[in-house]
Amino acid sequence: MNSLLTFPKGGVHPPESKEQTQGLAIEVMPLPDELELILSQHIGAPCTPTVAKRDVVAEGAVIGTVSKGLGVPLHAPAAGKIKDIGMSAHPVRVSAPSITLTVDREATPAAYPARDWQNLPTDELLARVAAAGIVGIGGAGFPTHVKLRPPADSPVDTLVLNGAECEPYITADHRQMLESPAEILTGARIILKILGIDSCHIGIERNKPDAITEMSRVVAEADQAGIVVRPLQVKYPQGSEKQLIQAITGRKVPAMALPSSVGVVVHNVGTAKAVYDAVALGKPLYEKVVTIAGQGIARPANLLVKVGTRVGDIVNYLGGLRPGLAKVVMGGPMMGFAVSTLDVPITKTTSAVLFLGEEEIDSNPHSQCIRCGWCLDACPMGLEPKEIGLYVEANRPAETAQFGVFDCFECGSCAYVCPAKRPLVQFVRLAKMKAKR
Repeated sequence: MNSLLTFPKGGVHPPESKEQTQGLAIEVMPLPDELELILSQHIGAPCTPTVAKRDVVAEGAVIGTVSKGLGVPLHAPAAGKIKDIGMSAHPVRVSAPSITLTVDREATPAAYPARDWQNLPTDELLARVAAAGIVGIGGAGFPTHVKLRPPADSPVDTLVLNGAECEPYITADHRQMLESPAEILTGARIILKILGIDSCHIGIERNKPDAITEMSRVVAEADQAGIVVRPLQVKYPQGSEKQLIQAITGRKVPAMALPSSVGVVVHNVGTAKAVYDAVALGKPLYEKVVTIAGQGIARPANLLVKVGTRVGDIVNYLGGLRPGLAKVVMGGPMMGFAVSTLDVPITKTTSAVLFLGEEEIDSNPHSQCIRCGWCLDACPMGLEPKEIGLYVEANRPAETAQFGVFDCFECGSCAYVCPAKRPLVQFVRLAKMKAKR
């Protein structure tokens, strides 16, 4: 295997912990009684509701729009009646504006027959992506249609599809590459047509040999020379945008710059599947493959759930919680957020919900920095996490920009290797928040 397909600086090797769910096929979770739909599931302005209390809506109907700035529309994941427009629990903001939908279990599920896309102009393809409410599924939720229109002064020549899925526990992308490889490939072809290019690299970590084999098979059958599967070394955070670009293309994205500055656009394989659904079927993004794992859940699974499904409803469907549950995390153990309630709903960017037992977490208190330098070696961006932490503790967060705080994407590699167990990611987040004031 080519040992060069990884990023050169930093990175760590946490236990993968994917064995719980990597062999479990995606199953469709039955509709819950209610769905709570956060109005801000993307980077940019939150949606404004286009419905009122007691309105009856159909599956796939637009219930929220963004008129100014970045954003995407929000769709009803099921037919039903609007119960409330209020607030819901949120994994990061504690609470956020939302729409609560009472589900009509007797309604006929929406049908999405295939429709032509190959003969459509680029503007129409882009309009379908925008209308479907697609955001970056594997990351922070950047609107996909905006990403597909790179700046005119940054011409793009390469598409990178991210199938690395380097976070421990999570296998949602892995299962989609095994179960929907043709749809992912078609999504890639649609993206290539929108961008007006023909070069696509699909990066997959080598701990997913079956996914590499399956995606390679459909690529070979498609006989499209510009698309190639690229096996990657297993190293966290291989799936980070800038690290993935450097691993596959050798191009280094400058600090504070976008991938388009080096001629690359990156999309998650799940986002490519959503682009296929939107353009080839006319289906909006309102359901999500989510990995449910950890010693604290009765039955681990890869579930296809409606956006807005509460974590508590998922727990009930999977048989409840097990004794010894220590922490519930939305997302992966490296970059996810611990939550204190099961009432928090799934959003478009939720990749996993982890129910971690005592043996799966480290609850020891942190101590003072011993200046060992391990965090410097681990940081894939070449930053100085220890200095950021020290300055935050000294109540000088505004001075952390000199150590690269705004280049940090909070991967958690520094905190993972820290022998003093210092909460370096939390220090970074606090520094960013206070430095922007």
